[in-house]
Amino acid sequence: MSTVASIPLQARTTERPARAANGYLALLGMLALWALAAFMAAGAHHLIGAVLSMVLSGLVGAGLYMQQPNEGRVMTLFGRYIGTDREAGLRWANPFAGKQRISLRSRNLISPTLKVNDKRGNPIEISAAVVWRVSDTAQALFDVDSYETYVQIQAEAALRHTANLYAYDDGEDLQPGETTLRAGQDEVAAAMKAELQERFAAAGVEVLDAKLTHLAYAPEIAQVMLRRQQAEAIISARQRIVHGAVSMVESALKGLSEREIVVLDDERKAAMVSNLLVVLCSDKDTQPIVNTGTLYN
Repeated sequence: MSTVASIPLQARTTERPARAANGYLALLGMLALWALAAFMAAGAHHLIGAVLSMVLSGLVGAGLYMQQPNEGRVMTLFGRYIGTDREAGLRWANPFAGKQRISLRSRNLISPTLKVNDKRGNPIEISAAVVWRVSDTAQALFDVDSYETYVQIQAEAALRHTANLYAYDDGEDLQPGETTLRAGQDEVAAAMKAELQERFAAAGVEVLDAKLTHLAYAPEIAQVMLRRQQAEAIISARQRIVHGAVSMVESALKGLSEREIVVLDDERKAAMVSNLLVVLCSDKDTQPIVNTGTLYN
C-alpha cells in the first residue's frame, strides 16, 4: 500500500515543449529593424515607419534570453502555462510570456541528524544524503508551493519512516536473515530511495541516489548497547574457544589410545579432560603441578 497520498491526475500539470526559436536569428532581425528605423528616420516622410520599426525591434529584443546548459525556462502567458524550453544558448520566445528560470542540475540534500525509534523502539540517531534533480518543471513549479522545501520535508519524513521499519542490529527477536540498519545498508538505501521517489513524484522530482551518512544509538542508551555488544562478542568468542578445546582434548585422548602410550581408566580420563579444558579455556595463565609420584599418587 502506498504511504503517500498521490495528487489526482486531473490536478497535475505536465511539462510540454515551449514554442521557442534560435535567438541568433532573432538578434539579426532586431538589428535589421534598427537599421530600417535609422534609414526611415533620415527621411522626413517616414517618421511613422521609423517609430514602428523601433517598437518592433524592442519587442524582438524583449523575447531574447540566454540559457545555460541543464537549465530550463518555464513560460506562462497571462497566467496560463504554455511550455518549457530546455535548449541551451541564445533563445527567443514570445516577448509577452513570463520566463521563469529553473535548474535541471543534480543537487545534494544532507538531512539533519534525526532522533527516531527503530523497529524495536530503541532511540537511534540517523541522517542521509539524497541526490535529486527536477525532472518535470511544470509539476515542480505549479503542483507544489515550493519544491525545494517540499523535497526537504518529505526527505525527513521518508527517513523517519524507513528507520521505523528496521531494527538497528541483529537480535534473537528477529527472523534469520532479516535486514537491519547496520548490516543491511544497501537494502535500506534501496528501500529509502523507492519511498523518496514515491514522495517526490508529486513535485516532478527524480531521486538519483540515497545513502545513510550517520547511524548510531542515541546517547541515553549508547553505553548500555555497547555493553550488550561486548557481552555478545565475549559469548561468541567463548563458544569458539570451547569448541576448539573439546576438539583438541578429543584428539589427544584418541592419540594416546591409538598409540597405547598410557592406559587410562574412566576416572583418570575425566580428570585429564578437566585439566586440559581448564588449561585451554582459561583466560589466565595456569600454574602446572608436576606429579613426582606414580600415576595414582
